[in-house]
Amino acid sequence: MNWVQRKIYLYNVTFGLYMLDWWERYLFNGLVVVLMWFVAYNGTRYFSELFKRHLT
Repeated sequence: MNWVQRKIYLYNVTFGLYMLDWWERYLFNGLVVVLMWFVAYNGTRYFSELFKRHLT
C-alpha cells in the first residue's frame, strides 16, 4: 500500500465512508468538493478585497 492509498483509506475510515454504497460515497465526496470550491472561491475574493483596501 503506497502513500496515496493509505491517505484514501484513512479518509474513508475517518469519515465512515467505508460502510456506504458506491453512490453514497460519490454523493458525499461531491458535496465535499463543492464545499471546498465555495470556501476557496470566497476566500480568494475576500483576501483580494482585503489587500485592495490595505494597499489603497
